[in-house]
Amino acid sequence: MRERMTDTLYGLGWGAVKRLPEPAAAALGRTIADAAWRRRGQGVLRLEANYARVVPGAGPERLAELSRAGMRSYLRYWMESFRLPVWDAARIRGGVEVTDLHRLTDTLGSGRGVILALPHMGNWDLAGAYLTTGLGIPFTTVAERLRPETLYDRFVAYREGLGMEVLPHTGGAAFGTLARRLRAGGLVALVADRDLSSSGVEVDFFGEPARMPAGPAMLAMQTGAVLLPAYLWFDETPVMKGRVLPPVQAPAEGTRKEKAAAMTQAVADGFAAGIAEHPEDWHMLQRLWSADLAPRTGTETGAGTEPGPAGPGPAGGEAGKR
Repeated sequence: MRERMTDTLYGLGWGAVKRLPEPAAAALGRTIADAAWRRRGQGVLRLEANYARVVPGAGPERLAELSRAGMRSYLRYWMESFRLPVWDAARIRGGVEVTDLHRLTDTLGSGRGVILALPHMGNWDLAGAYLTTGLGIPFTTVAERLRPETLYDRFVAYREGLGMEVLPHTGGAAFGTLARRLRAGGLVALVADRDLSSSGVEVDFFGEPARMPAGPAMLAMQTGAVLLPAYLWFDETPVMKGRVLPPVQAPAEGTRKEKAAAMTQAVADGFAAGIAEHPEDWHMLQRLWSADLAPRTGTETGAGTEPGPAGPGPAGGEAGKR
């Protein structure tokens, strides 16, 4: 029953929100965000606990301010994403501004594949639409298998409608396809700040251990593709901002596992820099740090994923994620 309700709610979101005028959709997002924030549910409490690590020394009032801003940022993501299918190419191009984008475009222009690794910041779907529609750059990504299956199908159809190639995060099956795309000089984009498998690499993240997917580093070493961390954020304007960071190089010495660990740490450091600058735009409503996680027994080996919502969404708890 809960799965059917979740699927129905997201279906209503895509069907109704995209018909609203943009100011009305933005106002609706703020209203929902504030209502969820006032409820102090598990998701909001987890967001504040995560912000406490990102902003050391922040007191209760500062954390409450951050979590309210974070929920508003999170709902801005949803409202814009529900409306993306009706945005034309000019609106998408005008909705994103990326610093150092040349690091991505120049590398692709040289014929080398690129792995673009991002944290859960800003609006990943808008960034993807900007690449495919605004810049004419197709790319491949990976999506977590959701329940019910109809919800997963909705997300795949939605993202494919924006020009993305979407592979299911099922075991290690996606890795080979991603490697082929990269060897052909293509782009692979992965949200890579939260490990969904049992094969993640432990990194130091804001001074504490956390696990992040090793897939981006492994793909770079196996294919010779360039690994570029990036992050996104919102400001007071309607235009989302982004920054592409310098490429992560494989160390000259060490085993393959050691090199992957060092590269993943470098990616984590890049994410941390962006999150520290714009903490309210990091939509991490789930447990991330090792100290917060129960032992897992999963067998998946993933390349990093961009999951869709697997629960009640912005007002929900640990399951409300993208």
